Amino acid sequence: MDGKKVQERAAWGAGDGGGNLVQDAVDYRGCRADKSSTGGWVAAALALGIELCERLSTMGIAVNLVTYLTGTGTMHLPSAAAANVVTDFMGTSFLLCLLGGFLADSFLGRYLTIAIFALVKAIGTGLLAVSTEVRQLRPPPCGPGAAGPCEQATGLQMGVLYVCLYLIALGTGGLKSSVSGFGTDQFDERDPRERAAMGLFFNRFFFFISVGTLLAVTVLVYVQDHVGRSWAYGICAGAMLVAIGVFLSGTRRYRYKRSSGSPIVHILQVLVAAARKRNIKQPLTVSALYEDRPDHARIPHTAQFACLDRAAVMAGDDDNEVGSDGRPMPNPWKLCSVSRVEEMKMVARLMPVWATTILFWTIYAQMITFSVEQATTMDRRMGGFEIPAASLTVFFVGAIMLTLAVYDRVFVPLCRSLTTGRQGLTNLEKIGIGLVLSIAGMAAAALCEKKRLAVAASRAVAGQHESLPISVFMLTPQFLLVGAGEAFIYTGQLDFFITRSPKGMKTMSTGLFLTTLSLGFFLSSALVSLVKGCTRWLGDTINHSRLDYFYSSTGCSPCSASSTSSPTSSAPCGPRRQPAARRSSHRSR
Repeated sequence: MDGKKVQERAAWGAGDGGGNLVQDAVDYRGCRADKSSTGGWVAAALALGIELCERLSTMGIAVNLVTYLTGTGTMHLPSAAAANVVTDFMGTSFLLCLLGGFLADSFLGRYLTIAIFALVKAIGTGLLAVSTEVRQLRPPPCGPGAAGPCEQATGLQMGVLYVCLYLIALGTGGLKSSVSGFGTDQFDERDPRERAAMGLFFNRFFFFISVGTLLAVTVLVYVQDHVGRSWAYGICAGAMLVAIGVFLSGTRRYRYKRSSGSPIVHILQVLVAAARKRNIKQPLTVSALYEDRPDHARIPHTAQFACLDRAAVMAGDDDNEVGSDGRPMPNPWKLCSVSRVEEMKMVARLMPVWATTILFWTIYAQMITFSVEQATTMDRRMGGFEIPAASLTVFFVGAIMLTLAVYDRVFVPLCRSLTTGRQGLTNLEKIGIGLVLSIAGMAAAALCEKKRLAVAASRAVAGQHESLPISVFMLTPQFLLVGAGEAFIYTGQLDFFITRSPKGMKTMSTGLFLTTLSLGFFLSSALVSLVKGCTRWLGDTINHSRLDYFYSSTGCSPCSASSTSSPTSSAPCGPRRQPAARRSSHRSR
């Protein structure tokens, strides 16, 4: 047995040989992973399961949180303040994906990161369930016919709520940064069959996200409104604990990839080294730049972002570290290889698309804040059943699932039959379509709100608890349009960031993608605060606001972005021509 382990470890870097062993993965014992007993769909399914429960918990809280916070709910906050609490919570959740990715790449690995932060999320959700049940942590009830204005939540009550929400955000950030990467780790890219399965994994990953969201906006929202929030949040916490147990049960089955360190550190090293040598004259030939990788692992030099090439210019004081073999080696904060610099350039090329897509998620934020609050003021009866306001987002989720189904089953086969070698839309074309649909969604939302305000004015509704005689289904177009837009932009973004990022930066590229969601939510908070401070569009209740003006201005923001994205959709996604730099001519040490 010991001899077998020695042979397996010795064969770690021995190329593609090794029969049924995976070249760049180990099992739970640290030996090279055997395809017959590790990885594959069984292991990947466990990762999909914990993502489903994460989405169930996150959306079960976020999509109905605004109704808990506003004047018609429990905490009695003004509309704008309630919306900002939700968007700040969601923005922090996605921003912390960068922290989770850094810890996974540098210290913990994806497996431990998922297990630890899933537990943090379960604890935060459990505490939230308790906080909504304790009467002292809520202001006094304030229903229709109250003598005076409703008493807002105190600083202590909001402080406890914030602690619970941001514990959940911390757990979400650490978990989401690693789940998709850990799922793809279960497939061997060098095996054609497993590589094809990896492509299916992304489709199923997004499908499980949609299923979790669908359960959240239907079952959990109903439980919150008709049974109690503490019960619903308790279900979320219980689901996370069950998911953790199921995930840990696959420990022996998983494949584990060895990390080469945090890509964030590598990027900083290039920037610092280039800044230190900003006054050094750049060499005329690529052969004068430093390279330490073998030929098969090198990235060809490109002329773009030439200022970063200074990080690979050799100087006399670069060798001030000693390697494990006792030989001098370059300080990575002073000298970086050409391949490392090119990785930084690849990340820099992602930035225009990264910045463009932030605006979509600003629009998305309105769907789970102000649009839900609109629904609370409208007629939600369907027969003898009153639809929970937050359950209107079921049209949002339905649009996502329907769009994906039509795209995969109708559009792609049609595109394949009408063109030669075309497999559907490029990732940038998907992003452009998503932005256009989001603009259309905001236009529909503005028109609907104009009609709703006209009805409110005609009935002189002064009380914030009265419903208007206008069907809540008037909100359907905005949910359908923005939902269809998310189907295009989410899959386009995920594909773009993973396929266009440097090899070995899978976790960071996922985190980079998720920061667009984070900044979109934070931008929404900033816009709400700016508009409330500079105009009278956002009052204490939406019946005393001009939400139609706010929707119109928000919808205009992605117009320039979509026009920037669409014309470039063919060039960046097609094969890129590299300069005729001689890879073998890089000087090595």
